[in-house]
Amino acid sequence: MSGDAWLTLGVVAVVLAGLVRNLAPPDLLFLGATAVLATAGVITTDEAFAGFSNSGMLTVAMLFVVAAGLRETGVLDHVGHWMLGRAKTERDVVVRMALIVLPMSAFLNNTPIVAMFLPVVLDWCRQHEVAPSKLLIPLSFLTILGGTCTLIGTSTNLVVHGLMIENGMEGLGLFEIGLVGLPYAVIGFVWLYVAGPKILPERKELAEQLGETRREFLVEMLVQPRCRLVGQTVEQAGLRHLPGLFLIEIDRDSGTVAPAGPDDVIAAGDRLVFTGVVSSIIELEKIPGLVPTADPDYDVAPRQQRRRRMCEAVVSNSSPLIGKTIRDAEFRAAYGAAVVAVHRGGRRIARKIGDIRLRAGDTLLLQVRSHFIRTHRNDPAFYLVSDVGEWRPLRRDRAWLALGVLVALIVLMTTGAVSTLLAATLAAVAMVGFGCISSGDARQSIEWQVLVTIAAAFGVGAALENSGAAAAIAGAVVEATRGWGAVAAIAAVYLVGSLMTAVITNNAAAVLLFPFCLETAKQLGVSPRPFLIALILSASASFITPVGYQTNTMVYGPGGYRFSDFLRIGGPLNFVLWVVAILLIQVFWPF
Repeated sequence: MSGDAWLTLGVVAVVLAGLVRNLAPPDLLFLGATAVLATAGVITTDEAFAGFSNSGMLTVAMLFVVAAGLRETGVLDHVGHWMLGRAKTERDVVVRMALIVLPMSAFLNNTPIVAMFLPVVLDWCRQHEVAPSKLLIPLSFLTILGGTCTLIGTSTNLVVHGLMIENGMEGLGLFEIGLVGLPYAVIGFVWLYVAGPKILPERKELAEQLGETRREFLVEMLVQPRCRLVGQTVEQAGLRHLPGLFLIEIDRDSGTVAPAGPDDVIAAGDRLVFTGVVSSIIELEKIPGLVPTADPDYDVAPRQQRRRRMCEAVVSNSSPLIGKTIRDAEFRAAYGAAVVAVHRGGRRIARKIGDIRLRAGDTLLLQVRSHFIRTHRNDPAFYLVSDVGEWRPLRRDRAWLALGVLVALIVLMTTGAVSTLLAATLAAVAMVGFGCISSGDARQSIEWQVLVTIAAAFGVGAALENSGAAAAIAGAVVEATRGWGAVAAIAAVYLVGSLMTAVITNNAAAVLLFPFCLETAKQLGVSPRPFLIALILSASASFITPVGYQTNTMVYGPGGYRFSDFLRIGGPLNFVLWVVAILLIQVFWPF
């Protein structure tokens, strides 16, 4: 190998060591590696930064905006409730994801699927106090496995298909690769179901580890006739799984149900009395048709909701509110605010929220107009007025528009009428244009660390290709097995392909190994088709690192993963699928 090849391998080794030891963020490591390789002349400056204009990376950026628009309009809440609403354990979630994600990824690009379901899975994890690290790798792996079931499941399949036609061979049928891909997907699902909960780390955010302050508020919510909770039991509605929230009782005209049990059915007109922390009360606010009863004039119109914010206000000693019940305080007339919940000195208040007589020191959770904090920050009626930053009103009146944009995106990607990047860009622009998300929120929704990591990784991949390091290693391994027969050669092709796709893109690995497959088959005097099937499968076997495939990179940060986590769960899976591929390829594509 040349000096450039050795230098490139050394830089890649340093990056991998840094990722394994968690010495620096992945975007910084890859950006630094790309800069070093460009400085050394292994790649040009244009090649070093070409990843920042790569269609795959830009598609991911656009899809972050699309997913944010779906979240802001409440569509993802509905999808999450439909998809994961009754899931109680991590394994339940894996089963439900497999039933939906596997068939979707067989016909759609994997990246948008992960982008759309990532916030859904994160919401379920937060509600059930489960570490996201238990479920985000399975989400990524399931999309990869689904992509091996059809010709259009992943771009790698299409790349090899095109190379086969260019070389005068018969192309692949739509479901031909599925002869191995379907068993692949089943075995991968079984592995994630059985071993995932045991092997995957339980790595929560620092704030989750420390826990939210146990400042409990009393809140009473009215179930309106069109609320989706009507007719569901408390258990089915998911009201027993919100962390830091306890359903005290259900008040209805026929009497009070106290304590509320998991099998009690919720009816229209019920008043649900909870005690809980702010974050859980915010989750209640997201459920359409569930409104606070403390303010009979609570405005649920989406246009009005978007103009509101949520804040906390502490009643002062000189406040005119002292001694008044919340019902009689006339908050809307006096302050233009609606009382959502009340907290009093760490004690649970044993009366209806509207009948509570306010005292100095009581903390009120209020929904207010945007100018409330500025106007009343120095109001003697309150000791302290502070914003609740994590609360955001949903744009429910735009939900159908957002859903229409999503359907249009899927149709465009499925039919291939336009490129995936153009389809994603049109969808992102439509989300902002139709008012599903503001332009400011759209910018903030983009995960820049993920994008920089993906873009910089292309530069490292170009260095491996340009320097000849990737080709030299692939050629040496294939050459070493040539005397052992066709089966050993296929095993070598798969092994090298899966290792290469762990550090460079799957498409690059497929293109680099394609000529080796043809040459090996020619020297052995056998059909090249089994070798090319092995190449396709191996190039999609991106399970052992977070950087070999975009979906792995997308879940790397949100899951709080370390580099070694992928190796622990993906290494055994890679080995099993390697053996399965060698056995099945001989059956369906004989030499």
